[in-house]
Amino acid sequence: MKIAFIGLGNMGGCMAQNLLKAGQQVWGYDLSEVALQHFTEGGGIVCSTPQAAAQEADIVITMLPAAKHVRDVYLGEDGVLATLKAGSLCIDCSTIDPQTIKDIAEAGEAKQIVVCDAPVSGGTIGAQAGTLTFMVGASEQTYEATKPVLSLMGKNVVHCGAVGTGQVAKICNNLILGISMTAVAEGMALGVKLGIDPHALAGVINSSSGRCWSSEVCNPWPDICANAPASRDYQDGFATQLMLKDLGLAIEAAGQVKQPVLLGGLVQQLYQQLCLQGHANLDFSSIIQQYLPAQK
Repeated sequence: MKIAFIGLGNMGGCMAQNLLKAGQQVWGYDLSEVALQHFTEGGGIVCSTPQAAAQEADIVITMLPAAKHVRDVYLGEDGVLATLKAGSLCIDCSTIDPQTIKDIAEAGEAKQIVVCDAPVSGGTIGAQAGTLTFMVGASEQTYEATKPVLSLMGKNVVHCGAVGTGQVAKICNNLILGISMTAVAEGMALGVKLGIDPHALAGVINSSSGRCWSSEVCNPWPDICANAPASRDYQDGFATQLMLKDLGLAIEAAGQVKQPVLLGGLVQQLYQQLCLQGHANLDFSSIIQQYLPAQK
């Protein structure tokens, strides 16, 4: 497979590295020189534009921050849809609103280029380990076509339905994730304030009914999980500003169908406050910092 990977940040960079480790030829693009350097060190071929990366590719994978970036990369004046040959496959792994990917898929169809959504779950830990879950919105035939390449970066490739349903699954998943991380942070902070050792508390939670991904794999208390961002000053994780964006997508979608998301709205405010305090680039598990002043 000849693969173009556009967006080599904390998630995309690790995903591209797994493709390279699997022996794939990968052309990459990112705005960050540091990201490009890491990509080159892993054997990737750096390109000066997304379009240049796509010129040699049979498959284009994008992992970008927001819908605007995804639209620009695919539909912009120098977008990849203008370069790709008929029959190419585009897989967007970003977390965006469902309508954007539907629009891009429609534009691709007019050029005989297949576009689908495959957002991911598993965080930077899963991206590094190659254990991500991909939520694919595509036809059955396209879903089968994505599995060989996605399986090199993850352990679960789930067919959610038509184009756009991968995004529906992702925003609902991240709504739950944002709420659960905040709940774990609140419980851990309370327990430590009441005098229990944080390791003992985490052990109880993770062998009891409070157990969840946020407590077991990405615990927000430092040094509970050795590989979690909390154990490296909340660096190089899933940024707080991205969680805030995803919560906004979920709440916006809920408004469109008049579905209440009461806890989601409250947690969105907490993440917004954390960003305003200057912590937008820290891992989203840094939400625990909203509770730490109470320990003083």
